[in-house]
Amino acid sequence: MQQRAINVILTGVTGTALAGMMVAGVAAASDDSAPKKQFLPQQAVAAQEHKSPDRLTDKGALGKFTAPKAPAKAKADSNADSKAEPKKDAKPAKKGPKALLSGKTKASYFWDDGSGVNGDTGAPAGGKPMQKGLFASPSWPMHTKVKVTYKGRSITGFVGDRGPGEPSHRGVMLDLDTYTFRYLLDGKKPESKYNAGSGEGHLNGVKWEVLSWGHGAGKKGMPQPFGS
Repeated sequence: MQQRAINVILTGVTGTALAGMMVAGVAAASDDSAPKKQFLPQQAVAAQEHKSPDRLTDKGALGKFTAPKAPAKAKADSNADSKAEPKKDAKPAKKGPKALLSGKTKASYFWDDGSGVNGDTGAPAGGKPMQKGLFASPSWPMHTKVKVTYKGRSITGFVGDRGPGEPSHRGVMLDLDTYTFRYLLDGKKPESKYNAGSGEGHLNGVKWEVLSWGHGAGKKGMPQPFGS
């Protein structure tokens, strides 16, 4: 009886083992028989195109790639840099003529046109009619080119008359036309050509610069009182 029971147990164990081996064999046979998936050359190209379509210039041509586009900001910076670079052939700004002589003085104003107004004694001695930019000097040669500056405002004119007379002995070495006098004072126009309209008869500390000497009668150099 005991021997029979042992035989039954051995028979069950053996059957189970055989069943397991059969299942493993079937599985192995199934893996070996399954065909392996392979890519054809065209499929490989398609796969590459799928991964990076924007890198090819022509989907039908391999190995030809377009260069990546520069960011818009980088282009803007590049353009800004190129504009900022100074031109090599740019010419320097022209400067005015260099002063031959300069100084400061007290200045008055006049307008001599033969009218007799304000002690007008007749037409200017230099031979040119009274006009804007015509100055009087007690000693400089006629037609000397002079630049006058006051409070940052400047006018360039010429010596066309003699004067001031007696005031030049008290330090007034320039007589300016009425328009120049008022412009230097406050940048405005005079009330009339005979009256500056400001209540001021003199400007203290007017800077003068001789730009070129005239060829008329007179003396070069620092201004001298009238008749000296």
